Amino acid sequence: MSELVPGGNLPLPGGTLTLHVPGPFDVSALITDDSGKVRGDGDFVFYNQPTAPGARLQGEKLTVDPPALRTGASRVTVVVSPAEPGTALGRLPAPTLRVTGPGGGVLARFTPTRPQQETVLLLAEIYRRGTTWKLRALGQGYADGLAGIARDFGVVVSEDADAGAGGGAAPGSSGAPGSRGAGVATALNAARTGLGRLRGSGRAPAGTTGRTPGGGNGRAPVGNTGTPSTGGSPASAPAPDGFLRLVNSARAAVGAPPVSLDARLTTAAHTHAAGMAARGSLGSEGADGLSVYQRLTSSGYAYLTVGEHLVSGPRDAAGFVEYCLSGEQSRRTIHDPAFTEAGVAYVPDSRSGTLYWTALWARPLTPGGLAQTAAEVVALTNSERTRAGLRPLAVDALLTNAAQAHSADMVARAFYSHTSPDGSEPWHRAAAAGSTRRTIGENIACGQRSAAEVVQGWMDSPGHRANILKPDFTHIGVGFAGGGSAGTYWTQLFGA
Repeated sequence: MSELVPGGNLPLPGGTLTLHVPGPFDVSALITDDSGKVRGDGDFVFYNQPTAPGARLQGEKLTVDPPALRTGASRVTVVVSPAEPGTALGRLPAPTLRVTGPGGGVLARFTPTRPQQETVLLLAEIYRRGTTWKLRALGQGYADGLAGIARDFGVVVSEDADAGAGGGAAPGSSGAPGSRGAGVATALNAARTGLGRLRGSGRAPAGTTGRTPGGGNGRAPVGNTGTPSTGGSPASAPAPDGFLRLVNSARAAVGAPPVSLDARLTTAAHTHAAGMAARGSLGSEGADGLSVYQRLTSSGYAYLTVGEHLVSGPRDAAGFVEYCLSGEQSRRTIHDPAFTEAGVAYVPDSRSGTLYWTALWARPLTPGGLAQTAAEVVALTNSERTRAGLRPLAVDALLTNAAQAHSADMVARAFYSHTSPDGSEPWHRAAAAGSTRRTIGENIACGQRSAAEVVQGWMDSPGHRANILKPDFTHIGVGFAGGGSAGTYWTQLFGA
């Protein structure tokens, strides 16, 4: 495997390549000829248009079969942007690209210098030299978002698309307003302003740090039809029986247990939908800076896992549920057997009449549920250690208390870091909890919705993986808290 630096390149084998960028990013690709320009909108592969000849986007992974690219194509440029529109890349960990070959072997890895205020990054390119295809690491940042990148590559981006109103799709496109069926021009105007996407369960950054007292500090990079209301009244909740019938029928079809409606979830959904309608845009954060998860916890609902659908356009509950079942990620949320309760509401934009929907899905927090989730994290961690020939870690009550306190603190004080606002580090927090272990390490993560997802995310990151597989560690404590801007906050505290 080659670790690339900006400008570095290597020849590629024949066959299909997989390019994976884990984390809170959207992956895109531009297919061009030697002029560096696309031949048409169909050469832009992104979340609203995930396929092109020889290229396919599936979540965090882009597959490219160079010989199958359209005639004349000689270059595929891989682009990453924040999954949360408008976020500067400097607020996120540096993206890491991992390229695997046809047999699944890792060919190359590239982590660029962490961008600052840029909102999009040209990460790498696959290009043809003679009869050979090569990979080149780039790491070039842009501040003008996907729309700016698209223009530079020759994609026509309409300036007069009515993204703010959530009105119809671009000519030749299909799908409800605000959906992932919109065309390139509409979608890119939407992306520039944070509109036009279904917002679903997402993944947020993870971090890791470790220290042995007396040594150095090692950090790794881290349906019934409802009548629309105009004033945000309770009438903006779809008829409960109709919504539940549709949802639970879909869940029963895949063997998932039914959900019930919860008044606190419905209240939080209504408040969030009203905020989106007032400003005419989709988003997980309101104009007051509060996330949909913070609205939920402020209603008094403590959860063990959470999911959401934020959608504009459907005119009734049947249309809303049908739309949410049409995409792989949003369908997974409706089908997720972990959820036991739900709340849904819509509010119309008073200017255009477009309906803005919020659905919240959750399992309430219980002491037993929290203990089970922590035990699952420990079991999955120990499974990775056993696979690597290492001793399993024993649960340490003091480390558990410190890890739980840190997750709760990150939610309460709205930060995400190994260093607390008061300056304390993981080893300080372990000692404050009464631990006398000499070596301490910590993994943190936010946004993951299950134990399996968070452990897999840590294992996919070299720094986190190193902590999980450190032979010296003998004990572990796990913490989890729901809320904050990311929805979930996880902590692993290791000791020896």
